[in-house]
Amino acid sequence: MAGLLNRSERYAELLKGLRLALEGETDPVAIMATAACELHHAFDHFDWTGFYRVDTERERELVIGPYQGPHGCLRIAYDRGVCGAAARDKKIVIVDDVAAFPGHIACSASTRSEIVVPVLSSDGALRAVLDVDSNAPAAFQDEDRVGLEAICAELGALLGR
Repeated sequence: MAGLLNRSERYAELLKGLRLALEGETDPVAIMATAACELHHAFDHFDWTGFYRVDTERERELVIGPYQGPHGCLRIAYDRGVCGAAARDKKIVIVDDVAAFPGHIACSASTRSEIVVPVLSSDGALRAVLDVDSNAPAAFQDEDRVGLEAICAELGALLGR
């Protein structure tokens, strides 16, 4: 059935499934690990899927969180790369060609495009960013932005409790 759904429908199904799977869960690592796993395995164009969490010990720095895929960068400052830009501005960043993005951090040489979505608590505090990389250029469409934004809003509410 999942193969017959378009991207928007798959995101809607994922969101429903995550709500059920995470009901009552309060541990941030469990929440992010479950979301990263479900997202990573839902779409063929996702080659690295994971979170960079706000490091509460280091100012304006992200630290790698739960993820699926090959090794990622361990730490990213807010003034570096796509993840840093999304964290700094608290806005979604979609990059069709990472080679053309000023200051892109090449955690993997195979990455060609990327989407990064801030995870904000209900009071607007940044908790993490969701980073999804693809080995295909221009892999992310508006459906990805809308779907991931809805999922990250849900996660932000859970992480902000």
